[in-house]
Amino acid sequence: MKELTASQRSEVIGRYHAPEGLYEYTKSLPFLGTVTSDIKTLVAGQWTEILPGQTPATVQSLHVRFDQKGHERPYQKAVIVDIVDGYLNPGDKILTRLGDTRYGGRGTRVQTFVETDFRWRIYIDPVGTSRFAAIKPDVQWSIVPGPPRKLTIINPRLVRPNVPYVARFHAEDVWGNVTKDIAGLSVNMIIRRQKPLPKDGQTSLLRSWNSTSSGNFTIEAELRNESGELLLATRAPITASAKSIVPKILFGDLHVHSDDTVGTDNSLYNFSYGKDIAGLDVLGYTANDFQITKERWQATVALIESMYKPGSFFILPGTEWCGNSAAAGDHNIVFLEDPAVEPPAVPFDRHGNTARSFERSEDGPAELQPGAWPLDEVYATYAADSEKHLLIPHVGGIRCDLAWHHPRLERLVEVGSAWGAFEWLLQDAMKRGWKLGVCANSDEHRGRCGGGVPGTAVFGTRGGLTGILADTLSRKSVATALRARHTFATTGPRLVAVVQTEDGHIQGDEIEVSGTARLRYYVLGNDGFSSIEALDASGRIWYRDLWQEAGSERTVLRISCGGGRLYDRYREAVWAGKIEVDISTSIADITPFGGVEYNPEDAVAQTGEHAISFESRTSGDADGVHATFTQGVPETITVTGTLGGYVKVGDPLAGNPHRPQPTFELTATRQELLEPGGKRIEIKGGAELFVHAQ
Repeated sequence: MKELTASQRSEVIGRYHAPEGLYEYTKSLPFLGTVTSDIKTLVAGQWTEILPGQTPATVQSLHVRFDQKGHERPYQKAVIVDIVDGYLNPGDKILTRLGDTRYGGRGTRVQTFVETDFRWRIYIDPVGTSRFAAIKPDVQWSIVPGPPRKLTIINPRLVRPNVPYVARFHAEDVWGNVTKDIAGLSVNMIIRRQKPLPKDGQTSLLRSWNSTSSGNFTIEAELRNESGELLLATRAPITASAKSIVPKILFGDLHVHSDDTVGTDNSLYNFSYGKDIAGLDVLGYTANDFQITKERWQATVALIESMYKPGSFFILPGTEWCGNSAAAGDHNIVFLEDPAVEPPAVPFDRHGNTARSFERSEDGPAELQPGAWPLDEVYATYAADSEKHLLIPHVGGIRCDLAWHHPRLERLVEVGSAWGAFEWLLQDAMKRGWKLGVCANSDEHRGRCGGGVPGTAVFGTRGGLTGILADTLSRKSVATALRARHTFATTGPRLVAVVQTEDGHIQGDEIEVSGTARLRYYVLGNDGFSSIEALDASGRIWYRDLWQEAGSERTVLRISCGGGRLYDRYREAVWAGKIEVDISTSIADITPFGGVEYNPEDAVAQTGEHAISFESRTSGDADGVHATFTQGVPETITVTGTLGGYVKVGDPLAGNPHRPQPTFELTATRQELLEPGGKRIEIKGGAELFVHAQ
């Protein structure tokens, strides 16, 4: 109703009683209230308080709680304020403190990844019906990177001589974000040519090189300030080999989200990051099919077309079919044809049938109707043109069920992503007799595709990379290689693995063998491998222990733990424990390895001459520590601790113990440690949970 004057109210209502002046005041206010924030910019990963020095409310009728799933996607994480008794008058304010540092606490940690437009959306239930309405506008913050802590080099790792390649350099903060807007920095490269870095924008640079002869080379980089002071240094290997089966190894990330569907920042930002920072050759855009609107899909496909240049980085459009596990689970659909020539069949196929799981977003529709559901109907949609498509089953948030399989459409399986490492999924496929190649991708939701580092929530590992053995960097050649399964998967670093027969067949090829086949393998790493193994449906069939083969005196103790709490979402295993050695020797030094290298809040520390403490999190990957000693390997070691998990519901401070086995203990003698493979224990009720000493 329009606002009534005092005389109009008197005329229409007649004689009545109401607080004097409250009508006019109430009508002058927004109906749902307003929300403001004096914070505009925060540094990713910092600990802080949002209202410094603010005295907390003591109103007994207010109850504040945090809920990981307190609202609907994309605003799922929620701070909920319940008005238990009474009500609020017009003009009353609720100030919510995020992070209370007055009593020694660190405050609240900002998200660990940068975001141009981080949003708080405030909802209110104005009349107690449990139906909420948004207060507009949203509160927006800018999450920016911290100062440089690491220098990174990215290169193709293996090339033929005289094949040009690009090496990229960028600086990262402590959480793996690319730093930006720092004046006066320069990078010195191995050729000792000094190149200034931009004072505005991301701290990055690319350099084209060419190796004229075969050999192993090292690219070195030093980051210096304007005074010439050395800030950071790093190095990365690159190999030139005339025997390489392709001119250059191509690296792809076939599973990337943008803010079209709960990713961070827009599609242009994510595509540019993949090209310019991650140094990808191929990027797969995968919008959640139920959430992408037709308008956003068409706009992003047009952007993909506009960025295509033959012979350089390109993007494959795709969707993520989001059926729940009972309907076959998550499957990515990659469209391999030029979208300008053959538009992808999304959200409808060429016959007008729905080609997505369902449609559901914050904008509707009101009624939820199934689309292509279950996976059988997805097969029906694309099977006639299988050569133009690639379906990739994966674990991610909604675990796939490999009881479903289409051999012409499904050529690769995703064995790793930012959600975790899933070698067990490949083993499941082999046991079923499915002939699948491998890929690993980021499933990136945080704007750091191409092997981005983990944060502190459900994305617990580095994003993966897919190595592609293609003759040229073109849509046709890459599509052929992907469907031929000419791929390998890494957990994020630029590693290489190639397997060949004596007559030139490579991984992914199907061959008939009578008698014995001799396989040649070629692996390239960065820091060295501890072992190499081969598996089939029965398990491990071949193994090399490179530690044993090194032949040096065995004086380094390796303790590792890993696996996931479960096979589904929220698989993170939270480890807390200690390593103790007997008094026959003392610990001289320790070197952590694995995921603890990427997460500054994981900790491995020497706490005495005979003890090491550790706190870490794994999601199918492994963390660990190397220890050296003053007088040889100890007579006995003991590893003990507790195992918990991600807190989905309830108080995060209360923890979530691993119910099947909340504690663990491994005791090993020197003799057991010196045996091939050392000693290993399995932990009950998880996804390949283990503790290992060797």
